Amino acid sequence: MDLLLLALHLAAAAVLVRLFVLVRRIRGGPSGPLRDVHEAAFLAGGPGRVADTALAAMHLDGRIVIGGPGVVAVVHRVAHDPVERAVLDSHAAAPSGSLRALRLAVMTHPAVQELGDDLAARGLVSLPGPRRTLRRWCVGLVIGSVLLFPVGIVATVAEFAVDGPTVPFFVKLLPLLFVCLVTAVICGTTYTRQVSTAGLAALAAYRSAHGYGGVNTVALGGIRALPDRDLWERLRDAARPDGSMRGSRSRTRSSYPSDTTAAAAVVMWCAGAATGGGDGWGSDSGSGGSSCGSSSSSCGSSSSSCGSSSSSCGGGSSCGSSG
Repeated sequence: MDLLLLALHLAAAAVLVRLFVLVRRIRGGPSGPLRDVHEAAFLAGGPGRVADTALAAMHLDGRIVIGGPGVVAVVHRVAHDPVERAVLDSHAAAPSGSLRALRLAVMTHPAVQELGDDLAARGLVSLPGPRRTLRRWCVGLVIGSVLLFPVGIVATVAEFAVDGPTVPFFVKLLPLLFVCLVTAVICGTTYTRQVSTAGLAALAAYRSAHGYGGVNTVALGGIRALPDRDLWERLRDAARPDGSMRGSRSRTRSSYPSDTTAAAAVVMWCAGAATGGGDGWGSDSGSGGSSCGSSSSSCGSSSSSCGSSSSSCGGGSSCGSSG
């Protein structure tokens, strides 16, 4: 029985080392403050929030006009940053100036995708691949710990039958079970989130320094914070996964509190969360849905399935749109 106990401890030690390595990969980066409003928008709500922030800012200062029903016209071709240039560049390809098509194009534009890559390099958001791997290992550790309970009981009975009264094997196993369960819970709840602890701190510092005025209204508060209700309704309708207009019901619902919905055929820097839940940014736009596509994404460091086709997303590249 001592050999079995030693083997279990060695196996648990190997798993804990693996978890430690994965946590180090996820937490990598020097962190630091946010550089602009679009980084704040990305942390607060993902690529969809970035697109909404740029569109709202350009509409409110008169450079573009977002009219009904969801049509965008460019008045002044002036951009103050790469994301706003992405709006102007994508407008030409949007059918009839469609707001929904324009919003999706901006979300998957390299300028927005690179925001996620840069934030991940600085340790403010978690890369999709290592985060999914860590979750699987945490779940596996919990399952393994639970399975050790009957193993411990059987080994205790067998040991008692052979050696007589002694320290029960199950009691010897309890410290190992406790360490494994606590480690799995801490890793699963702390290190598998989309936005890292450093990212949450950076976002809180930005919010404290800049408040909710001006362009930060949408970046930090989402489109629901817009005082212009017509603009809010048009951006809300553009964010619906099925492209439906106001008054219709969405087909999906998310449990995440942000407004970055998108068509299910589109994949962006959203860590590959499945539509309707998972680990990405969700929706508070009143339309439900999820900002993440229905297929898996891992922009910034690994391959990505974009829509129904496959696309490779290197550091600083964008996932294409399939629809």
